[in-house]
Amino acid sequence: MEKALLKYFNLIRIIIAIAIGILISVVIILLVSANPGESLRLLLLGPFLNRSRFGNIIEMACPIIFCGLAIAVPFQAEQFNVGAEGALFIGAAVGTAVAVSTRMPVFIHIPFILLIAGLTGALWGFIPGYLKAKWQASELVSTLMLNYVAFYIGLFIINHYFRDKNAGYLVSYYLPETAWLPQIIPGTRIHLGVIFSVLFAGITYFFLYHTTTGYEIRITGMNPHFARYGGINVGRVIVMSQMVGGFLAAMGGMIEVMGIYHRFNWQSTPGYGWDGVMVAIIGRNHPIFIIFASLFLAYLRVGGQVLNLLSDVPSEVISVIQSIIILLITAEAFLERYRQQIIVREVEMGGEKIS
Repeated sequence: MEKALLKYFNLIRIIIAIAIGILISVVIILLVSANPGESLRLLLLGPFLNRSRFGNIIEMACPIIFCGLAIAVPFQAEQFNVGAEGALFIGAAVGTAVAVSTRMPVFIHIPFILLIAGLTGALWGFIPGYLKAKWQASELVSTLMLNYVAFYIGLFIINHYFRDKNAGYLVSYYLPETAWLPQIIPGTRIHLGVIFSVLFAGITYFFLYHTTTGYEIRITGMNPHFARYGGINVGRVIVMSQMVGGFLAAMGGMIEVMGIYHRFNWQSTPGYGWDGVMVAIIGRNHPIFIIFASLFLAYLRVGGQVLNLLSDVPSEVISVIQSIIILLITAEAFLERYRQQIIVREVEMGGEKIS
């Protein structure tokens, strides 16, 4: 029994954390809502009450999955990268510029634009990777600062060269229809990019766990000194992990533009890169788990929107509820003492040594 608990400890811990978070949410709603039963129903069940809301969960999860993968790959190499937001933004801006400037058949145009956007993100990821490998510059600081650089460069490209002056606000020209990702479920905004996000999660899993480069990334993250001793070029691995992360984030940004808006309409960063940090931590940097973590985060967001629109619960309370649940899930020390007690009992009883 205790061995089974250890085997599935992280899953059990996450379930308990969610349950505690929901319990705290119930208490908060009881304190602030005149109709707490209805408010709680809207929070927990509201996202599933019609097709459109359920579709919102799926389509919202799409860019979060990409950004979660973009964060997870450098994290696996022990590179604390927070640059997904910048790579997403500048990749989408450059991809939009290419899209409105070219005309191709749809089966060529879509992959061409995504490739250009991805390569832009990879090039952006090269900068902090090279700074880290060459001069040991903190990747946390460099990626954070480069987010601002990417933001203003992206705005400059769109607003000065590709702005639709006939629109009533600052947006790009519409992408040609050959660059639109088709909707795949009527009555929702679920588009082909959702399939791409799941596909790339599978590709990232294969890359990390079934290729030589992925093995080198994971070994470097576990112990860079051992990696060097084993003949791995640690500097190359650092640069590669950051470039892969930038590629994935930029792909996610461009897919959001092509699938939802059909034009570049961000005048501030959308925040998906920071969501990516959360889901990478929740999913333990595992590409498949990141899919479920992204869906859970999107579910919380949609539930919060429904609660805000249809109940008397203030939007600030919704943010508090979401934060509590996520903080409990990501707390590494949560129930860790209980886990250690199980390990000690197993050893004392002569069980197999568990590392």
